[in-house]
Amino acid sequence: MANLQLELKEMIITALDLEDIEADEIDDAEPLFVEGLGLDSIDALEIGLALQKQYGIKLKADSKETHDHFASINALAALVESHRGTNS
Repeated sequence: MANLQLELKEMIITALDLEDIEADEIDDAEPLFVEGLGLDSIDALEIGLALQKQYGIKLKADSKETHDHFASINALAALVESHRGTNS
């Protein structure tokens, strides 16, 4: 799954046009929002669109599950893996 985490980090960097950070600087377990990477709600929308485009995953913006999935790279990877498992 380490490749998936790297793929997700690169997707986030590209989707958010983060110029001052490399994928290996993002900790897999670090929070993505507020502390940690410091992303905000607009960034969450961009990541949601990127997930839909790249993996076909549609999320509800106001759901508790979506909030949990966006907690960290590891949480996003688990979401993608579970989605792949149901759509294989």
